[in-house]
Amino acid sequence: MTTRGVDFLDRWIGNNIPQTAKADVVSVDELTHKLFADAKALGIKRGEIDEEVTSLYKVLVEAIVHFDAGAPE
Repeated sequence: MTTRGVDFLDRWIGNNIPQTAKADVVSVDELTHKLFADAKALGIKRGEIDEEVTSLYKVLVEAIVHFDAGAPE
């Protein structure tokens, strides 16, 4: 994962995962689509984000389960 990809993912999680988010497949899928749309709008390619992430799904679920507004894990 590039530094730019890591930074974007960390900031995006802190700013876009609501406290009320659910860790179900549909919710995580919707968040994933929003994440990649927002990245694309900034010129960040998907590969920059998930190149070294074994499972983006797991990363997002962890962020939801361990929610702390503004401080992604």
